[in-house]
Amino acid sequence: MLIGISALGLADQIMPEADLDADADLADVGGFLSGLLGWLCVGRVPVLVLLVAFLTAFGLVGITLQGVAHSIVGGPLPVAVAAIAALFLALPPTRWIALGLARIMPQEETEAVSALSCISKIAVVTSGIAHRDDPAQAKLHDAHGQAHYVLVEPDEDDGVLDMGAEILIISQADGGRFHAIQNDNTLLSATST
Repeated sequence: MLIGISALGLADQIMPEADLDADADLADVGGFLSGLLGWLCVGRVPVLVLLVAFLTAFGLVGITLQGVAHSIVGGPLPVAVAAIAALFLALPPTRWIALGLARIMPQEETEAVSALSCISKIAVVTSGIAHRDDPAQAKLHDAHGQAHYVLVEPDEDDGVLDMGAEILIISQADGGRFHAIQNDNTLLSATST
């Protein structure tokens, strides 16, 4: 990484292109791998944290395994045997650590909303005075309760939307702006509950 070549990019350049015709076998392997990753809580806990937990468990299991082998047999196990055994025996503690961390880690959730979902929403002009072709900023809330700031301009050519005015967004204009009208209906008001 110091010289600007990523390991994956280098490996991608070295590996020859191959046309694999074993889709069913790869699907089985992929299903097993995705099941294992789900069991290890990948997605609920950051992968780097899982890696640290796995390496810690692998080291502790390996040291314990070699200590037990030394007391029983009088010497350590061969490195390959100990490594393979520690690899499999470290998976359950990694899962337990991940489950514990998943309970206390903050979850980040986002919802993507389309621009069309802003239409027919009530908003409040937060900065500026909107004229036709001179938009102002308005704040609205989506179906998930998240605040969004959009540029609005009046639907009529001679219309004006003052700062603090409650408006109804009625259509999308060019350039990501929205056309809006003054909201005079108290039943549609964002402040009425």
